[in-house]
Amino acid sequence: MDEIVQQAMAKWPNVPDCYGWLGLDSRGQWYMRDDRVQNLGAFQSGQIGARGSVLRHEKLIDFIHRNYEVDAQGRWFFQNGPQRVYIELEVAPHIWRVSDAFKVNAHTGRETEVKACLLDEKGRVYFDTPLGLGLVHSLDVGVVAEALEQGIWQTVACQSFDLPARYGFVLSPQHAQEGKAPQRA
Repeated sequence: MDEIVQQAMAKWPNVPDCYGWLGLDSRGQWYMRDDRVQNLGAFQSGQIGARGSVLRHEKLIDFIHRNYEVDAQGRWFFQNGPQRVYIELEVAPHIWRVSDAFKVNAHTGRETEVKACLLDEKGRVYFDTPLGLGLVHSLDVGVVAEALEQGIWQTVACQSFDLPARYGFVLSPQHAQEGKAPQRA
C-alpha cells in the first residue's frame, strides 16, 4: 500500500466505505460506475450500460493496482486515501496473464505460482495461487492449453457458482452489504 494512502488513513480514520462505484471485468479492466449506471443493474448482470465507463488513465490504474487488497470477509477493495472503495467483480478477484514461458502475472502486475488449474462448466480456466483465485485472460487460454499438453498443469473440474464460497471472495460487496445476491448474466 502506498505510504501516502497510509498517512491519509491515519489522518482521517472514519471515512465511510464506498460500494458499487468500481468494477473489475473478466479481462482485467476497471470500470467507474456512477449512480445512473448503478441504477441500470448489478455489475455482474449483463444489463446494457450497467458496467459503466472503462478506466483508461494509466496512472490511476497503477494507483488502484498498488492499493488493491482484500478484507477479512473476502471483499476486494481499493484503498483510495482514507476511503475504502469496494470492488464489484464480474468473475474473480484476479485476472491472470500467462507468458509463453508459463509465467503467471495478475492484472495488477504481481507474479505468482499456480497451485491448481480449474476448468468450469463454461470452459473458463482459473488458477488458484498464493495471491488467491483468478480467471485466466481469454487471450492466454491457448498458452494454458500448451502447458496442459506438456503436463505442467492438470485441470480440476469446478462449478463457477461455487468458486466465491470455496475460495473466500465476494462478487458484489454492495449487494452483500444490502443483503442481496448479485444478479448473474
